[in-house]
Amino acid sequence: MSFRHTLVVDLGYGDAGKGTMVDWLCADRAERGQRVTAVVRFNGGAQAAHNVVTSSRVGVPGRHHTFAQFGSGTLHGVPTHLSRYMVVDPLALPGEADHLRRLGVPDPFALLSVDRSALLSTPWHRAANRVREVRRGADRHGSCGMGVGETAAFALSFPDDAPRAGDARSPAVLRRKLAAVRDRLAAELGPLDVPPLPDVAEAFLAFGRAVTLVDSSRDVLKGRCVFEGAQGVLLDEWRGWHPFTTWSTTTFDNALALLAEAGQAGDALRLGVVRSYTTRHGAGPLVTYDAALTAALPDPHNGHGAWQGAFRVGYFDAVAHRYAIEVCGGVDALAVTHMDVARRRRLKMCLSYRDFGPLTPGEFGDLAYQEKLTGRLAQAVPVYGDFADVGEALGAPVMVESYGPAYLDKVAFR
Repeated sequence: MSFRHTLVVDLGYGDAGKGTMVDWLCADRAERGQRVTAVVRFNGGAQAAHNVVTSSRVGVPGRHHTFAQFGSGTLHGVPTHLSRYMVVDPLALPGEADHLRRLGVPDPFALLSVDRSALLSTPWHRAANRVREVRRGADRHGSCGMGVGETAAFALSFPDDAPRAGDARSPAVLRRKLAAVRDRLAAELGPLDVPPLPDVAEAFLAFGRAVTLVDSSRDVLKGRCVFEGAQGVLLDEWRGWHPFTTWSTTTFDNALALLAEAGQAGDALRLGVVRSYTTRHGAGPLVTYDAALTAALPDPHNGHGAWQGAFRVGYFDAVAHRYAIEVCGGVDALAVTHMDVARRRRLKMCLSYRDFGPLTPGEFGDLAYQEKLTGRLAQAVPVYGDFADVGEALGAPVMVESYGPAYLDKVAFR
């Protein structure tokens, strides 16, 4: 069955290779005469770090970019749409755009549209995020320190004061909301070390002038889109291992809601991305963690983060990935990355936990249940076998395997 759109989510803790898969999808569809008209971001914010490496040619070296807010199809000239579910950081966008220009994208902002109702993250949100994380001491949650969760929490508590993308075209409204963010967070946490409000306001107004603002995602979805998720399902705000989670819905849910509003429900392939081994950046359960494997498999794009903490590596955890598939409502296909690692060294696969029983989802929204599950997982002992067919282990067909970072390193199974 042919689908117009493709939804890409990470079935782990992030860093499985969503960016390289979005890049491949954009290039592959173009080669088959099915050009992708937009990459749609449907969760998360500027904390995304989706690495794309282009193939080198004779006399032309490959290019590398870490995508944060622009979609991972940008190097193919594919436009990006930031939906209302995205937390947008106007101060971070210019730096990313500058790097894209150096890589040969002439006008990145011309490729960018933003839903007017998308939340804007401010320097006060970022500073507050870091203050709270420091105050947690040994109980840190592993935040990226970018203020995405702080922005979402502020909007829930003070919806009328939360800056949104559309406010970047209304100077008076924008300044009022920025002042409200500054004053409310300072009253709670004390003075925060951020630039002066007039400087922040001017940068936000420049963002409003540079991007195309739209009232909804409907017109974007008239074409052929790739939906690019951020982070991973096991970090989901409702389904992940609470409290070591994100303030974002990392399942397919937001993308499906956008499609339903556009009258295109059911016209999308759900693609789940996993590595041939399981990784986690930051605190929280990683049942298959192995110190020797972590030392043996350093990641050029991931290391110890000042806010997230250590980057840990474990063997493939089929139990956790099956749980992710279940809470996602199923997947149509899988993308397996880092298969070059599986080819050159002996890996293992965890198919069960000793004396644990099934990893059963609780009722949606029951964070107390999720926290109890987190406690149990901290004591879980993996039962290993040899690395085997990922599709068979997870009960879904493998659509593509990746043996390296570039588009040409992918092997597709039609």
